[in-house]
Amino acid sequence: MKVIAVASQKGGSGKTTLAGHIAVQAEMAGAGPVALVDTDPQGSLSEWWNEREAETPLFARTSIEKLKSDVDRMAQMGIKLLIIDTPPAITETIATVLAVADLLIIPTRPSPHDLRAVGATVELAEGLDTPLIFVVNGATPRAKITSEAAIALSQHGTLAPSIIHQRVDFASSMIDGRTVMELNSGSKSSEEITKLWKYVQDRIEGRQPTLSNRLNRTSAPKAGFLDSSAHA
Repeated sequence: MKVIAVASQKGGSGKTTLAGHIAVQAEMAGAGPVALVDTDPQGSLSEWWNEREAETPLFARTSIEKLKSDVDRMAQMGIKLLIIDTPPAITETIATVLAVADLLIIPTRPSPHDLRAVGATVELAEGLDTPLIFVVNGATPRAKITSEAAIALSQHGTLAPSIIHQRVDFASSMIDGRTVMELNSGSKSSEEITKLWKYVQDRIEGRQPTLSNRLNRTSAPKAGFLDSSAHA
């Protein structure tokens, strides 16, 4: 099983949207079973999953205290990919998540504030020897600042080749638990997510060179909900 963490110190970076989209695209591409874990107290990822009609990806209930052991259990249960959403702050939670992650994805909007905020996340990942990639997220098409952000980020780590642009369909799809691929598989947004997942998959499976320095849910579970602590 491979574990991907999605983290950013800056709020509003689009972590949850990216985590959900990568998970669904991985399932659609045959890389499942895929499970999600939401360690953000705001619970946005779990709320999105609760709105989904599709039973995949799975959703795993765990806690930071039990995360490592539950990750081991999920691997034994046959989960192939685990994606963990994290709080928008550098906390002990993120350190615990990064300690079990094979790859850290740092979504970054092309703005000065977002670019300044990546330093702490990068420092934490490097301290734990966790490979990381940047994803330019919420970009404005043909805006000069997008290319400037890409250049700046590439100087501090590996930059994913797929830039995710700001489009209405990302927000629209998240309202009812879907993704842009499920709204329109031929859209530009879908193409960007498909390209991003292919790159991420190559990275976690060792087909890309490494250029830079690895919950709680209170509502009743629906089909596809995975309580890893309930399994030996």
